Amino acid sequence: MPNPPEITTPTLFQRLLRNRSGAVGLVLVTLYLVVGLLGWMGVTPYPDLEQHARDRLKPPSATYVMGTDLFGRDIASRIMGGAANSLRVALLSVTLATTLGTLLGTLSGYFGGTFDIIVMRIMDVFFALPALLLALVVVSVLGPGMNNTVLAIGTVYTPIFARVARGPVLAVKQMEFVQAARCVGAGNGRILYRHVLPNTLAPLIVQVSLALSWSLLTEAGLSFLGLGTQPPLPSWGVMLSESRGIAEMAPWLMLFPALAIMLGVLGFNLLGDGLRDVLDPRLRGLR
Repeated sequence: MPNPPEITTPTLFQRLLRNRSGAVGLVLVTLYLVVGLLGWMGVTPYPDLEQHARDRLKPPSATYVMGTDLFGRDIASRIMGGAANSLRVALLSVTLATTLGTLLGTLSGYFGGTFDIIVMRIMDVFFALPALLLALVVVSVLGPGMNNTVLAIGTVYTPIFARVARGPVLAVKQMEFVQAARCVGAGNGRILYRHVLPNTLAPLIVQVSLALSWSLLTEAGLSFLGLGTQPPLPSWGVMLSESRGIAEMAPWLMLFPALAIMLGVLGFNLLGDGLRDVLDPRLRGLR
């Protein structure tokens, strides 16, 4: 008899590609990562700090694809360098926020009691302030610079991850398999590592994608105000700030950094939406 056909379950990547939002977001994020990696490696049309005095404020052309700025620096090269810097800030700050927030939220939800009340009230204080305003306060205290921007953004988004981690933990710790693990003598550390955390990863993965878009936007805002990445290092926010006075005369100075920020934020947001649909079984059949 012939063997019955095998029924294969699509992988996470395959399901993501079938989701329109997820597929478009994945393409944009991949493009952003490739551009950022090339900028970090220095594979750019020109060095991003190299000035061409005779070619100041040149419009887009075959020589300078995106034109040049007030100092004769190639805009395309600085866009690529800015992608590398913004990617570094986004990854480091979100890693910091994810680690601290997940740890606090998991412990708070699992142990409850006074510890839970104290941690959540502290998180509520952070939530009471707008993200950019809180980041401005942190950077104003620590001083401008890329490393302090990472600390500021990581601090701002830690409460979000604490809330996202705490909710599933409150539900999972009441389930039968956790109670069974306690009955056979498993300690709190083993229960958290083997049973609780694996069942709370889905919302955290989605939150990481969304937080990357927020951190990208926050970094650009801080740099625009002169508190993030400092000139002459390339930054999309710095490029927007430098173009304010001459935007009517040279609109490409503002256009290309703005498009880069928009596409980066849009890509991570769409990817987060797609991951939410793919990882949540209740939503898989709705799109």
